[in-house]
Order: sequence, then C-alpha cells, then structure tokens
Amino acid sequence: MKICFVLDDGLDRPDGVQQYILTLGDWFRSQGHEVHYIVGETTRKDIPNVHVLSRNIHVRFNKNRLAMPLLASRKAIRALLQKEQFDVLHVQMPYSPQFVARVIQSAPAQTAIIGTFHILPSGGVQQIGAQILSKLLHATKKRIDVVYSVSPAAQAFARQYMNIQSQVLANAVDLSSFAAGHALRTYAKTQNVVFLGRLVERKGALELLKAIAILVSSDRFTGRKLILCGTGPLQAKIDRYIATHKLEPYVTCTGFIKESDKKNYFATAEVAVLPSKYGESFGIVVVEAIASGSGVVLGGDNPGYRYVLNDIEETLINPADTAAFADRIDALLTDKTHAQKLGNAQRQYIKQFDVATVGAKLLKDYRTVLAKKQIKFDNYSHE
Repeated sequence: MKICFVLDDGLDRPDGVQQYILTLGDWFRSQGHEVHYIVGETTRKDIPNVHVLSRNIHVRFNKNRLAMPLLASRKAIRALLQKEQFDVLHVQMPYSPQFVARVIQSAPAQTAIIGTFHILPSGGVQQIGAQILSKLLHATKKRIDVVYSVSPAAQAFARQYMNIQSQVLANAVDLSSFAAGHALRTYAKTQNVVFLGRLVERKGALELLKAIAILVSSDRFTGRKLILCGTGPLQAKIDRYIATHKLEPYVTCTGFIKESDKKNYFATAEVAVLPSKYGESFGIVVVEAIASGSGVVLGGDNPGYRYVLNDIEETLINPADTAAFADRIDALLTDKTHAQKLGNAQRQYIKQFDVATVGAKLLKDYRTVLAKKQIKFDNYSHE
C-alpha cells in the first residue's frame, strides 16, 4: 500500500504526535509499504518522502507551544495527490481548516481516509475552542472513514466536544528499541529516581523536587539520587530551589538528552517519576520508561497516564500532595520486591502498545476500508 500521514505541524520536534507517525511509518516500511508525510513547515532532511505544503506560525494551546499552518495552496495539494495516488491518507486530529481540511477535501473518492484523535485539552477555553473547530470541520469530518482515539479519555473528549465517534487504538511505541537500554555506570552506587521531560509547569518537575526535599530533610534520601533530565523555562527556578534547599548532593540536572539516550537513563532508574499534572491524552514517555526496564514507573494521576498505568493506584500520584508524593517514592525505593512486582506487571501490560500490534491493526483496517470502497466503485461503474 501507499500510505501517507497528514499533520498540520512539522516533524522537527519529538512530540507525541510526531513520534506516533514516525514510529508507525518506520514499521510500515519494514512491512514493505511505501510511506509518505504531508506536513507543515519542516527542516529535517533525514526522513524520506516528506511533502511540506504549508508555512507555520507558533501558538499556545493546551499549555503547549504548537505550530499552526498558514493557508495552504489547493493547487499544490491537488497536484501532489494526483501525482502520488495514495491508497491511504492517515490524518492526525484535530486538524486545521486551512491545511489538513483542504487535503481531505481534495482527496480522490477511492482514497481511504483514516483519523487518529490525539488531544485532551486541559481547560474550558480549550474545550470551547474545540467546539468551534468542530463546526468549522463539519463537512470534512464526514469524509473520514474510520477514526481512532489514543485513549478512552481522548475518545470521550472527541465525542463530547467535537461530535466525533471513534474507537480506542493506543499510540504506538517500538518497545524493542527501548528494551535495549543499559544502566549508566555513573550512577551505579546510588538508588536512582529519574525524571525525563520538558521543564514546564505541566510536567511537575518542581513538585518532584519538593517531594525530594521532604525526603532529604527527614533523612530518607541517603544513598539515593534524583536525575533530572530535560530543559525548559523552569530551569532557573529549579536551580534556585536546589541551591536554596541544599539539594546539590542529591540532585543531578543533565540538561537536554538525545532521544537515543533516553532508554539508558530510564534503565538507570529504580523509580522513574513522570508527574505530569494534566493535559495528557496518552503517555508515550511512560510506555518508553517501562519498556526501558525501569524498576517501576510512578506517574501523575491524569487520564492519559492512568490509562497507560492500568489504573494501579500505587503507581499514580497527585503531584500537588508533596508529602504523599515523598512517601510513595520512599516506599517504592525501600520495598524493592514489591516495586519489582509492580514493574513486571507494567511491562506485561504495555505489550498492547507495541508498534507491531498497533500497526497490524491499522493495516487490517486500511485494507477493509479500501475493499469496501472498491466494491462501491465496482457497483457504481456497472449501474
């Protein structure tokens, strides 16, 4: 098959949606299919068959920085679709009226159009925005043959606020690539807590530091270390907090780490802590941490992470309750047998998120939609 992923944003940032389509694209190619990408402004040159059809401006949505496409040329879109004759357009949702909607409108009738809904807005303003967007996209939504949502929470939001009916099919992660992680020798002499993510308010790094400060002050963090991986606007505030509370012996800030190094940092953790507070529709980083062999993963109690962590209360925390947060970290570091039991259950549960499982389901559904379209075309041509 000739499969094309369609995304308003570019491919330069390693965010969840980009990881989803690139991971699936690599796997589809390994199965002998031809994969393309129709995207917004992108500078990367290492990805084959990328078609950039829009310039982007950067906006804030759901407390994230996103790229929004400017008006795309219908002529350029039609010319590309006519030239390539894609079997499948796999659209990332929600999408803009000025770019991806135009791709859908221009698609030939025989092309299967599949959608995946990714977001879970964090507040009322975003919900109102989604309702307005739903009305603008009314005509093109009807053209989509099958819609998936990456979690039950995203499914519920799509239904309630955008009148989109969907089935749950999780994000895809190449579990084998993360299972290849090796613990870093630098941290071999300590019990390690690892955080990896952007240093922004939503991701909960400062709350994690406050929990660690409680453990240090109560003499429950001796021989232990927090490894804080990532960069972002909270860096200066985090540095001040570490200095003020004299946490330097207990905390290492690595700064930015490459994608290829993520698995090694997670493999170094007795407890990987990802205390995101809200706005998570799934939790790719949680799956990555589990697959990398972290003793156990502790996540923020938001709907996306709760889904990935299988509703196990012992592995979910409210980051704002720093005393309980500290106690949970201490308990998991202290009772290694129980932590290992929880970690083993996590590794078993995430097998359903492997790219081979998700990808096989998608290919089956692509073929089903295409077969139905062919039957409809044959019946029409004989009338």
